[in-house]
Formats: sequence, structure tokens, C-alpha cells
Amino acid sequence: MFTQGAEIRRLVLVRMKSGEDVLESIRQAVRENNIRTGAILSGVGSVTRYHLHVVKTTNLPPGDVFFGDEGPYDILSITGLVIDGRVHAHITLSDTEQALGGHLEPGCRVLTFAIVVIAETPDIELTGWDQV
Repeated sequence: MFTQGAEIRRLVLVRMKSGEDVLESIRQAVRENNIRTGAILSGVGSVTRYHLHVVKTTNLPPGDVFFGDEGPYDILSITGLVIDGRVHAHITLSDTEQALGGHLEPGCRVLTFAIVVIAETPDIELTGWDQV
């Protein structure tokens, strides 16, 4: 375990419209705002479909299981990191019966709107933080 402190340079708020892909929109915002390193602090909104992956086993590397569905889901949270300009995001969703979540994949389509807050932290080095 290790820690590293960082100062936030700015907050970038990303608002997505109906029909947009959540992950692709976050990636585009990171590119357009030249964010190399940061933390995805929060996300809210709703989607008409989702596409996620979760770990498959307790072995290392654990492999991935991909899954998705269509229907109305509220976004309870979106969190993650921007590492070397690459988005590593997780999402939690709910409908009337359940909550579920996992690693955000292309294919999550916005229903009403979605908003994500990214904190840019340019003076921190996160390379390798999301690797085994």
C-alpha cells in the first residue's frame, strides 16, 4: 500500500444529452480538456441501456465477464481515475428491483441526461495504479 497527495487544478463538469454514450463522452471531455491525470468524483443521471464488465475469478489476473441490458436505469454513481489520459471508470445503476455496477464500457446510453465531475490533478503520477 502506498499513498500520494495531490492538489486539484480545476473541476471539469461534463453534461451529456439523451442518446450519448457515457464512456465515450467522458473520454471526449478528457481529450478536449487535455486532462492527463485526475479523479472522477461523481456522476448522476439515467441510461436506457448499460454495458459493463466485472472480474470473473479470484485468480490473478482475474479475467473479465461482460454483461448488459436495456431499460430505464438511474445512475447512482460514477467514479474512477484518469491515468495518462486514459479513463478507468466504474458505474453503479439501479432500477425498481436492484442495484448493479461494474467497469464502465461503451454502450451505456443516456436516457434523460448524465453529469460527471472530473478533478484534474496534474502534479500526481498514477501510471500503473490500476494494474495488478
